[in-house]
Amino acid sequence: MTDVLTPQQRSFNMSRIRSRNTKPEKTVRLIVHALGYRYRLHKPDLPGKPDIVLVRHGKVIDVYGCFFHMHKCRYGRVVPATNAKFWRKKRLSNVERDRRNLRLLRREGWKVLIVWECETRKPLSLLRKLKQFLAA
Repeated sequence: MTDVLTPQQRSFNMSRIRSRNTKPEKTVRLIVHALGYRYRLHKPDLPGKPDIVLVRHGKVIDVYGCFFHMHKCRYGRVVPATNAKFWRKKRLSNVERDRRNLRLLRREGWKVLIVWECETRKPLSLLRKLKQFLAA
């Protein structure tokens, strides 16, 4: 199956995908802030520049997009029809980089929580998950 968009349209769409301040990330930040926690964003001296860093608590929260980080949900299992080889390589390298950064963060003593994009669609469940992680 070929792409329904022209290469120019697809390029435009892809150029609008952000790596920071995404809607899922903002959702998590809003909940963490409402719970009374203060944090740093994208701390550059930590492996992978985690999305949310709670320095005083020694905790890190990373928000992953299901497609780009190959989550096991329906959004992460999508296989692009065009340029499939490129996307497979790109997504697999993201997963490997995530593993490496997670290992380094834990080695440095940080407690890490990964929040998937699809989890941000269920705010009550996400709230419980964040409360549990932050209280521990």
